[in-house]
Amino acid sequence: MNMEKKIKSIFIEGPIQPSFIAESIQQHNSKKEIGAHNIFLGQVRADEINGNKVVAINYSSYEAMALQEYHEMRESIFAEYDLTCLHVYQSIGKVAAGEICLFVFASSKHRKTAFDACEAMVEKIKAGLPVWGQELFEDDSSQWKTNK
Repeated sequence: MNMEKKIKSIFIEGPIQPSFIAESIQQHNSKKEIGAHNIFLGQVRADEINGNKVVAINYSSYEAMALQEYHEMRESIFAEYDLTCLHVYQSIGKVAAGEICLFVFASSKHRKTAFDACEAMVEKIKAGLPVWGQELFEDDSSQWKTNK
């Protein structure tokens, strides 16, 4: 019998809704040891590239590999910071300019820990999570996004 713990999915189809973000925060009000939450919200920009405006990004991933990478990233953050909670949600599929595509939520007893851990997790995600974005332009062309 395989006793390996199943890694919870971080993927949400389409944009991350503000109501989901609010509910996520509300669910933590019973954890009285938390003194600080820090949240990062990544939003799709309407960049102009070679005179063509981005209207959306279509996100894709090799989910099994991404979840394993995420698990390792999360474990390393917990090893470095005294956190109560750390949650990550990443959009898959089409997300329009102006909509939320990444939600990182760190909670701890103290604000500096929550700030630092949230920033560190965002940097790890941007550097190494196998999620790819195809920028969709207003003229119906597209290109693969590269993180800067």
